[in-house]
Amino acid sequence: MGTTKETLLDWLLAHPGEDCSGQALAQQLGVSRAAVNKAAAALKEEGWQITAIPRRGYRLEEGSDALTPQAIRAFFPGECPFPQVLVYPSVGSTNEVLKQLAAQGAPHGTLVVAGEQTAGKGRRGRQFVSPPGGVYFSLLLRPALAASQAVAVTGSAAVAVRRGVKDLCGKELDIKWVNDLYYQGKKVCGILTEAATNFENGQLDYVIPGIGINISTRPQEFGPQVSQIATSLFPSGHSPVSRAALAAAVASRLLDMCPTFDYLEEYRAACFVPGHWVTVQAAGRKPYIAQALSIDDQGQLVIRLQDGSITALGYGEVSIRPAPLDR
Repeated sequence: MGTTKETLLDWLLAHPGEDCSGQALAQQLGVSRAAVNKAAAALKEEGWQITAIPRRGYRLEEGSDALTPQAIRAFFPGECPFPQVLVYPSVGSTNEVLKQLAAQGAPHGTLVVAGEQTAGKGRRGRQFVSPPGGVYFSLLLRPALAASQAVAVTGSAAVAVRRGVKDLCGKELDIKWVNDLYYQGKKVCGILTEAATNFENGQLDYVIPGIGINISTRPQEFGPQVSQIATSLFPSGHSPVSRAALAAAVASRLLDMCPTFDYLEEYRAACFVPGHWVTVQAAGRKPYIAQALSIDDQGQLVIRLQDGSITALGYGEVSIRPAPLDR
C-alpha cells in the first residue's frame, strides 16, 4: 500500500466526481483524519483540483493540471505502457536526465517529463526556450535499427505529436522539416533526437526523442523575439487539456510506432516545406538557397540547387524564403 497521499489520489482517480470520505479513509489506513487532510492539501499543491465538502469528504474536479507520475498513468485505463515514469517540476534537460538513465540500463519505454527546462537544447546547440505552460518530455527507445535509420524516429515523433494534439486538443498541426510543428504559422513544438550507437554492429544502442510542446504559454512569457515565431496551442493561458494527458498521449503513440516507424505518408501530407524556396543551414558550410521538392522514402528533403542539380538532405535546417528574383 502506498502513502496516504497516493492512496487518496488513487481512490479519487478511480471515482471521478464522487466523494471520498476522509474519515473512512483514515480508518482504512489506520491514520488520523489530520493525515488525510494533509494529504489532500499536498495534492492540491501539485495541481490537483480537489474540493473538500463538509461531512462528505473530498472530490476530484475536472480541470486538474497536476504533472505527476500518477497523473500520467491515470491516462491509461489499463496497464501503463511505460515501465518507468519520472516527473520533475523543473529540470535542466529531460534528454540529459534520460541519457544518464539509459547508460545505467533503463528499459525501453522509460519516460521523463518536466514542467519546465532550465537548459533545454535545440538543434545545432541552440537553447530551446522551455517556459512554464508547456510540457517537456523524453522517451527512451531501444529499437533494432541501424544508426542511419535514426531519422525515422524524429519523423515518427512529429507524427505522434500531431496525432496526440488532434485527438486531445482538436487542432491540426503542420510539420516543418525536419523536427518542428506549427500552428497557425507559428512554432508550437520542437523535437531533438539524440542517440548512442554500438560501433561493433552499427546498430542503435538507444535513441531518445525529446519533445517540447507549448500548451498554454502566454505570448509575453516567450519574450519579444521568440514570440514573433512561436505560440502555444492555447495562448490565452487556459487549456482544457492537462500537461500530463498530452504527454501521455504523444509518448504512447510514439511508443506504439516502434519499431516499424511507419510515418512517411502522414508526415509528407502534413509537411509544408516542399514547393517552397528555402535557405539551408548545414554544419560545415555556409547557408545557401535551394528549392524544396519533396520528402523521399528515407525522410530526407529533396532539393534543387540554383545550378539545377538535385540532392537530398538527411539533416540540417531550412527556413522558408521568397523565391529568388534571378531564377
